[in-house]
Amino acid sequence: MNKAAFSVVAAGALVLGLAFRLAWLDQRPMHHDEANQAVRFGQLLESGEYRYDRQDHHGPTLYYLTLPAAWARGQKTLASLDEWTLRLAPALFGAGFIALLPLMARGLGRSAAAAAALLAALSPALTYYSRFYIQEPLLLFFVAGFLIALGRQLAGGGVTSAAVAGACAGLALATKETAAPILGVAVLSGVIARATLARPGGGEGLAADRPWPPTYLAHVVGGVVVAAIVALTLYSSFFTNWSGIPEAVRAAAVYAQRGVEAGTHAEPWAYYIRLLGGSASGGVVWTESLVLVLAGGGAVLAWTKRTGGFWPRYLSLYSVVTLVAFSVVRYKTPWNLLPFYGGLVILAGIGAASLQASVGSRAGKAMLAIALFAAGAQLGWQNWRANFRYPADPRNPYVYAQTTTDFLRLVSRVEGISAVHPERERMLVAVVAGPYEQWPLPWYLRRMERVGFWTSATAAEPLDRMPFVIAAPEFSDAVAASLGDRYVAEYYGLRPGVLLSVFIERGLWDRFLAKRSGGSPSPGVRE
Repeated sequence: MNKAAFSVVAAGALVLGLAFRLAWLDQRPMHHDEANQAVRFGQLLESGEYRYDRQDHHGPTLYYLTLPAAWARGQKTLASLDEWTLRLAPALFGAGFIALLPLMARGLGRSAAAAAALLAALSPALTYYSRFYIQEPLLLFFVAGFLIALGRQLAGGGVTSAAVAGACAGLALATKETAAPILGVAVLSGVIARATLARPGGGEGLAADRPWPPTYLAHVVGGVVVAAIVALTLYSSFFTNWSGIPEAVRAAAVYAQRGVEAGTHAEPWAYYIRLLGGSASGGVVWTESLVLVLAGGGAVLAWTKRTGGFWPRYLSLYSVVTLVAFSVVRYKTPWNLLPFYGGLVILAGIGAASLQASVGSRAGKAMLAIALFAAGAQLGWQNWRANFRYPADPRNPYVYAQTTTDFLRLVSRVEGISAVHPERERMLVAVVAGPYEQWPLPWYLRRMERVGFWTSATAAEPLDRMPFVIAAPEFSDAVAASLGDRYVAEYYGLRPGVLLSVFIERGLWDRFLAKRSGGSPSPGVRE
């Protein structure tokens, strides 16, 4: 592939990736993890202060990098925020991963880098989780940046590549604590790949018997210092909360224990392969086997004399080892596939380019190009289905404990009832539910000024003073008994298998119906 064609394909892949990631960002209901992060960001936006919490929120980069979007849109409070503002940063960093891939053209070849960029743009999995307000899209970008800079450093780079690698490592660590083992795998993969090369070449003239330059150790130390400065600056909230640093260190034990115990997130070792390889539900078929097959070919070719070199071997080791490591850990959530799946996409680019190069005749190349184009188009069709047709549908394999669209009807009901309540947004709302069933209510009720959350019906009493009560299934009967027949009951889906009960004071309900029908409440309605 010549330079002009490569530039066109790379630019086209980026535009395509941006279109998939930015269009209708507010279409899917907020996942409870997103809502949790959103409320956390709202505290930073309103107060200007951030304090690291090692239990559930991961690192601070997501929150700090969301600030520019909120400022640009004039949003200064949690109540003023919307889904588009929050999801913009992850979407842009998800697309940023595509923009990084052309930087590997020198080591992988233009065809491989261009193919990887196209596959990344079309991938349903990479796109779907780039449209979430979570840390993983940022982690993918920073890890990819680290891989590129580290590879250049190992291939004979200087102080610039060491500094960039350090900055990316620091940002990755400040994004998610579990980045540490991922970065470790990247370093070991690069060192091993370099050591296996017994001949000049390797994409950048690298040879295993070439001695390390005298300044190499200084560059490595400098990169480590840069990583430490970046991570410590962010975890300390720009030196205003020094306790955030030891808290980040203690987080290692928290996430190690979580990975072993797993709990409700325990999945078999083949979970990620099955998720990507193929599934069918309700007559809808999904598969990213094109990427997996090409990646397998790329991983094998990385170790052959003809196509093997430092970069293919380095990236194949990183991708395979991280895939195995993530598969062995019992705790699994689908968005955790991003760090290793990004590597598999790059290997798939190597596989596609090698396959194209192996065909000698023009007719054969044309037929192969048509076949790959058709497979890529099918991948793009799945991308559209996953993100715009079935974004919250359980038939979509990438949907995981997703808030249902029916939940938005509950939100609409709160707004409708509060509109006829004398105190409007100051109407009392009681939520009786466990911690996991309370979310994403704090996000969707952020404009209501008096919302109380309780984890038991007895703790919330007296409930009969509350005009609007929301209860999780395990508390529904107790709440209904406490309220008596003065309340109207409704039911709304929260997530698949979780139904929330809603109790509305009958006088308010009558006023709501009268307003909706354009009439007046009947005489004697309780105000």
